Amino acid sequence: MRLRHHSGRVVHLSHGTDLRPARDLPAVIEQVDAYAAAVRARRDVDTLGLSLWLPPALAGALAIDARSRTRLRAELDARGLEVVTLSGVPYAQGGDQGSDVPDWSCPARLEYTLDLARILVDLLPDDAVRGAVTTTGLGRRDDWDEARQKACSRILGRLSGGLAEVAWQTGRAVRVGFRPEPGAVLDGSASVAAAFARLDKDRLGICLDLAHLACTWEDPAAYLDRLAGAGVAVIQAHVAAAVQADDPLAAADTLRGYVTDGNPQPVTTPDGGYVPELAQALREFPPGPWRVLHPVPVGSEPPAPLSATTEIWRTALRQLMGGELPGTEHLDVEWRSAVDLGELGLSPPQEARLPC
Repeated sequence: MRLRHHSGRVVHLSHGTDLRPARDLPAVIEQVDAYAAAVRARRDVDTLGLSLWLPPALAGALAIDARSRTRLRAELDARGLEVVTLSGVPYAQGGDQGSDVPDWSCPARLEYTLDLARILVDLLPDDAVRGAVTTTGLGRRDDWDEARQKACSRILGRLSGGLAEVAWQTGRAVRVGFRPEPGAVLDGSASVAAAFARLDKDRLGICLDLAHLACTWEDPAAYLDRLAGAGVAVIQAHVAAAVQADDPLAAADTLRGYVTDGNPQPVTTPDGGYVPELAQALREFPPGPWRVLHPVPVGSEPPAPLSATTEIWRTALRQLMGGELPGTEHLDVEWRSAVDLGELGLSPPQEARLPC
């Protein structure tokens, strides 16, 4: 779906697909039919933006098979779907993000991301200015040493060169957005600004998940101002809230319902406290209110006595869209309800509405 900023610029709104194993192109098309096409029908829009995830093996196959890319584009067009972003944050089949998943000190992460860029240029709508691939916040902070940092710097240089080559060969640009998150090398605004002092800011930026932003406990407007001052582009913003527990002891029974195997859901506190797993936090009970990195879809609320950090994403979106030009070209959302767009400085084509 395309929205129009008050400046006249187009902002693409995409619906993220659920992470399901897809080993080949027919499986991707089956997923599109089961999820995205159904959403388009429910929203009653002619064209729905789709943020698509392709596992590494499939991405590698599509990147060298132009006929398969052409087929995928045709299948999307036939269903009224358009792709301007590809998600490269998950890696393992099924979207798992375990400790053995390659980070940005590993060449495998570079190869996967460039494969996605090569695929995306063939999926972009004909009139799209450029597309975006999202990726991780470099790596896990707890095991990020000098050797990993040096390897990462070399690989990010190759990433910039690879994106430049894609643009030269195809005439179409793709940027890569790194996702800051609790426990990652990129997390708060200070770590992002410091990292990007050494990076290619024309082709690289951040993918700002607003649930993750809430878990930094930073003021969202100040966070965005710091990034803007450092020249760091917000390539994509994912609209979601985190779970907040003002009194974790009183909410313990409700919080235990969020503990799931293979999904650690970090917990943060206002004083900078960080616990990598909700289950661990429920054993240790760090003091103060908690924010739990369990995304709450827009328009939803967790059960009492928990709440959602809805005001964080609202403030961030107002900051991103309130200026003379849009602060990002791409919004991604899992929608459950909708509100008018005017307060965000956006207007819809016809009667489309922004999820809220």
